[in-house]
Amino acid sequence: MQLVKTGVLMQRIATEILGELPETENGNKYILVVSDYFTKWTEAFPMPNMKAQTDAKIIVEEVVTRVGVPHYIHSDQGRQYESKLFQEMCRHLGITKTRTTPYHSQSDGMVERFNQTLENMFSAYVSDNHRDWDKQLPYVMMAYRSTEHEITGMSPNMLM
Repeated sequence: MQLVKTGVLMQRIATEILGELPETENGNKYILVVSDYFTKWTEAFPMPNMKAQTDAKIIVEEVVTRVGVPHYIHSDQGRQYESKLFQEMCRHLGITKTRTTPYHSQSDGMVERFNQTLENMFSAYVSDNHRDWDKQLPYVMMAYRSTEHEITGMSPNMLM
């Protein structure tokens, strides 16, 4: 496994889609997870589908417009990330796209660990029918970002 070097906020991000989850009242079934390698700051956005258009729109409107254009986006080899639309978005913004190797999702362990943490945290916040997870997601993320990260020794909130 190769060590990822980064020294600037949001220079290198990882993204992955978590789901399929129980459909919410708002029609969401997936979560787009975007994590910064440097600060471990993580965003999680509810999504109704896994289409490249939905994914790219969220990355541009919710990530790029807030924190700027990352130099690198790392993802798995899902269809949405390998699509022409996603590749064009990266090319247009000057982003270098990297990806995990097939059948080896551990090569993006940071996002995989976060997904496990998120699923565990949902058990404390989400109702028994699990149909309100998208309404609870901001509060779960607040708790996650306020917790000290074992690698950095600080919470992502403090590093932003």
